[in-house]
Amino acid sequence: MVDLLLYAGVLALCGLALWLTTDSDDDNGGGGLMQPALVPVRVRRSD
Repeated sequence: MVDLLLYAGVLALCGLALWLTTDSDDDNGGGGLMQPALVPVRVRRSD
């Protein structure tokens, strides 16, 4: 029984470490959400 609990604890710690070390979707890997990029839009004027 102790072996099963120890195995489950080690597996949980490895899963937590893997989850914390995965990169986020932004470029700098700092976590959080990706910032939207501002793209210039050309406007045609009808004079």
